[in-house]
Amino acid sequence: MMQQTVYAWGHTTPSDSEVRALPSRFDTLPPVPEGQTMLPFGNGRSYGDSCLNPGGTLLSTRYLDHFMAFDPATGVLRCEAGVLLADILRVAVPQHWFLPVTPGTRFVTVGGAIANDVHGKNHLSHGTFGRHVRTLVLRRSDGTLLQCSPTENADWFAATIGGLGLTGVVLWAEIQLRPIESPWVAETTERFGNLDEFFALCRAADDEYTVAWIDCAGGTRRVGRGLFTRAHHAESGAEPAGQHRTASRSMPFTPPLSLVNRISVTAFNTMHFHRASRTPASRLEHCETFFYPLDHILQWHRMYGPKGFFQYQCVIPPEDAPRVLQTLLTEIGRSRAASFLGVLKQFGPLVSPGLLSFPRPGFTLALDFPNAGHAVHALFERLDAIVIGAGGRLYPAKDGRMSGACFRAGFPQWEALAPYLDPAFSSGFWRRVTDGPSHRELET
Repeated sequence: MMQQTVYAWGHTTPSDSEVRALPSRFDTLPPVPEGQTMLPFGNGRSYGDSCLNPGGTLLSTRYLDHFMAFDPATGVLRCEAGVLLADILRVAVPQHWFLPVTPGTRFVTVGGAIANDVHGKNHLSHGTFGRHVRTLVLRRSDGTLLQCSPTENADWFAATIGGLGLTGVVLWAEIQLRPIESPWVAETTERFGNLDEFFALCRAADDEYTVAWIDCAGGTRRVGRGLFTRAHHAESGAEPAGQHRTASRSMPFTPPLSLVNRISVTAFNTMHFHRASRTPASRLEHCETFFYPLDHILQWHRMYGPKGFFQYQCVIPPEDAPRVLQTLLTEIGRSRAASFLGVLKQFGPLVSPGLLSFPRPGFTLALDFPNAGHAVHALFERLDAIVIGAGGRLYPAKDGRMSGACFRAGFPQWEALAPYLDPAFSSGFWRRVTDGPSHRELET
């Protein structure tokens, strides 16, 4: 047992916690001092404080890293919750299987993917990660073991998928992988000049994966321009000329100031936009490069300096998405805030299985901003008002600052999780968004 200062990936909020390892899925959970709480902690890739428990205990699950069973004929995998998605891909891809849904990094644990019900570039056709979990086993602080699935303890299954680690510790899970013929992805990228063109490209795309990069660094004159990418898994035998290289580099230290600023972002975004062809350009890309481009720069979050960064990710219902997204991007353009990573994706109608799952039909916008103090927080509050006013919500896994009022307005079903919360479990995020002012404050 050690007292440590732990950071999430955004590196904005330190958490002084006792860190205890779970050495085996067969062990009971360790006791915690009276009045304190605990929380499972995987690989720390949540951006804000949903994976932190300041003043309490973090239960490290990284020793729960064993594969229990894999059927290469059916693609059914059973593994412990501390297994990284990268570990699954290392085993599955050579045998022509892939994750049915994957976020933008492979360095998250299976338990973390379940707790946040992560999504990817194929939500339209495959929904969230939780839809492909066949079974999970949950250990509660009182020693109770619950095996949960869509048909067994289904209410606990729904509470745990997207439940932010608050219902207990997921010990292991069984996941249905999806078949692929090749490790290569066939992708096509093209420019668009405004949001109308983006929506037209969304309507025309029939590939499994779609995603857009949005330029948010040019003030108001570039609002809505970007690059649209559509892709699908390549057929057997498809392979580009030349040798594929997957070597990673690392950001070796944290600079004293953020390297991400208005000047550097404007230059990068201009180059990135104009480097793309004016006409659709197709190529084969290895799956590691297509799905996880930032994973090739280890510790990339250090480029934001010692104050870290915030990611702002929201989802907007489809009915009024063109107007609302234009308003959001215009507000960001006026602020002159520096965000080189602007990602816009479409969510489809497939229902997420979790009570607090983030995705819903509509469009999701994600942007990274340096932690620049009052100015960026003031921008976030303006964006919050636009999102909540449109009936949208923010992503808890990426959040480090939204108010309780904003959370409760975006997730009106939050109180339905109460019967399933483990009384010994809590997080900095949960206390922040549920212990604040009355949830009726938005109405006054």
